[in-house]
Amino acid sequence: MKKIVIILALAAIVAAYFIFDLGSYLSIDGIKGVAADAAEIYEENQFLVLAVFFLIYVGVTAASLPGAAIMTLAAGALFGLVTGTILVSFASTLGATLAFLASRYVLRDTVEARFGDRLKGINDGLERDGAFYLFTIRMIPAIPFFVINLVFGLTRIKTWTFAWVSQVGMLLGTIAYVNAGTQLAQIESTAGLLSPTLIGSFVVLALVPWIAKGIIGVIKRRKVYKGFTKPKSFDRNLVVIGAGSAGLVSAYIAAQVKAKVTLVEANKMGGDCLNTGCVPSKALIKSAKVAAQMRHADRYGLKSVEPEVPFGETITRVMDIIKAIEPHDSVERYTDLGVDVVEGYARIVDPWTVEIARNDGETQRLTTRSIIIAAGAEPFVPPLEGLEGSGYLTSDTMWDAFAEMDEAPPRVAVLGGGPIGCELSQALARLGSNVTQVEMAPRVLGREDEEVSGLAQSVLEEAGVEVLTNHKAVRVADGALIVEHGGAEKQVPFDALIVAVGRKARLSGYGLEELGVDTEKTVATDEFLATKFPNIFAAGDVAGPYQFTHTASHQAWYASVNALFGQFRKFKADYRVIPAVTFLDPEFARVGLNETEANEQGVDYEVTTYGLDDLDRAIAESETKGFVKVLTPPGKDTVLGATIVGSHAGELLAEYVLAMKYKIGLNKILGTIHSYPTMAEANKFAAGNWKRANKPEGLLGYVEKYHAWRRS
Repeated sequence: MKKIVIILALAAIVAAYFIFDLGSYLSIDGIKGVAADAAEIYEENQFLVLAVFFLIYVGVTAASLPGAAIMTLAAGALFGLVTGTILVSFASTLGATLAFLASRYVLRDTVEARFGDRLKGINDGLERDGAFYLFTIRMIPAIPFFVINLVFGLTRIKTWTFAWVSQVGMLLGTIAYVNAGTQLAQIESTAGLLSPTLIGSFVVLALVPWIAKGIIGVIKRRKVYKGFTKPKSFDRNLVVIGAGSAGLVSAYIAAQVKAKVTLVEANKMGGDCLNTGCVPSKALIKSAKVAAQMRHADRYGLKSVEPEVPFGETITRVMDIIKAIEPHDSVERYTDLGVDVVEGYARIVDPWTVEIARNDGETQRLTTRSIIIAAGAEPFVPPLEGLEGSGYLTSDTMWDAFAEMDEAPPRVAVLGGGPIGCELSQALARLGSNVTQVEMAPRVLGREDEEVSGLAQSVLEEAGVEVLTNHKAVRVADGALIVEHGGAEKQVPFDALIVAVGRKARLSGYGLEELGVDTEKTVATDEFLATKFPNIFAAGDVAGPYQFTHTASHQAWYASVNALFGQFRKFKADYRVIPAVTFLDPEFARVGLNETEANEQGVDYEVTTYGLDDLDRAIAESETKGFVKVLTPPGKDTVLGATIVGSHAGELLAEYVLAMKYKIGLNKILGTIHSYPTMAEANKFAAGNWKRANKPEGLLGYVEKYHAWRRS
């Protein structure tokens, strides 16, 4: 109803404009023709003329009709500079705000439904600097004001902000036009008003806010750096602390652009991913998968056998794989690339100085233009009674412990139902351990949709894992994890207890607290990954918000480029499309929204699914467990998110990551040739299911009649 009322009101104003031929009056000649009569009436009844003029001006502006500039000249001719300026200033603001609101109520929902993702970034920017940008645009009269009104109505800028900034921003232009109107007799056209000199003057005025912003930035930087003495020269362009994924990529980029860069690492090059995380866990998972295939060889027409698992040899293979990959991240490789690699502990002394306690016993100090903190994360260990003396393991420490074992630990308790806990539980169970997994929440993989979590639990249980959800760990005593469920306690005996309840950023020991950098949960950064000090950046797990190796590498590009070239241009870190994979067997992969998140965020969606039990390649390989699930806006093929469960789901997800990144819809995926027979065809068939669900029934009815006519 609100939209209908607004549309009818605008239609009435537009109709009146043409019916009464107001366009003929809203011209230089037209205004000159009525100026004398209007002046006489104004002398007799000033209030009436002012009120009528005000209302007409508001109506013309609100309906985005041509003529506002002419009426501004008329205000100068009729009322003089002071009265005319006051009248037009408020009338133009009111009319602009009404046009803004009309655009908002009539068009914004439709535009957001179609371009919501693109508008989100614009709205986020306007929330921070909306007043500044609007003021700057209002200062340039060459930009049609009615366009500004309509465009800003499509955004989420507050109405009051739009109104007062417009009032102030249009004031100089209003004064110029009203003043010109006082000389109406000498004006032949509005083109003369917008002379290059006048436009140039306004452009200069529009630059004033940017100059002011720069000055404010200088003042803020001086305040932040107060008490520190900046070196006159620097030993390095960049010092990177930490040689995990984020640190390695940062140092690599700096070296490639010929910056002088030092990379500091206290432990092993490659960080957690190479040495204790991604690489060893995936190697272990592969061994466990082969063991499971041997155990269930009858699925492939072979004789099933119970595999012998020489656990020591299995772990030796894991360590050999780490060694095979180590050269990619080695000191030698990065030295050859031009990176100065220093092995030791780094501490930031001041915003431009890093002190390194080298592993060789020496202490080294380096001055640097910029610093990137890429210290990573470590397992979070809960304050559980009795845990400290229990000999518990984490994803960091278990590999050394496993390397000393000839056989898999007979009884394993895994605390945590996230990706790490699930992956380790399934792998160790397949390698012969009796595994009990304890999760306090109602389900494992709690961030996924319920059917996804349910399937994850079923594949864990199929591997022999006892999954205890809704069980809270209360203490460790006498070689057992004591858990509580429904008010009753239960003992989970173990030979190995693995704590996998999450990871926390490494924040202490780097001098951040002394510098006053916020390190409550992660290193606090802005959208450019800079800390409170514009030359100190953070990337990877230490910065959050995601704890993925690929995200760390992604952030490293932004951090290093902003650190080295931010004085020219800075880039905001882009988190719009972040994929994630849990390497169970089958794999669980996702990008974008799932149903749970869409419901929480109030996003309307349609669900399209395709079961792998219908896919030829999956059937041929007896890998039919799983599905492809895609979320799209109602009636549209734009991919809001995709969840894939199945063999090689991580690889299959890449097509949807690309689609979301570059706005490729399901129609184009459907129209793309996929090799047969491959698992990737599942993506095409899911797109086909969407197409069938959204076929134009009405049009097909006419097509059917057409074919019937052709047969007659």
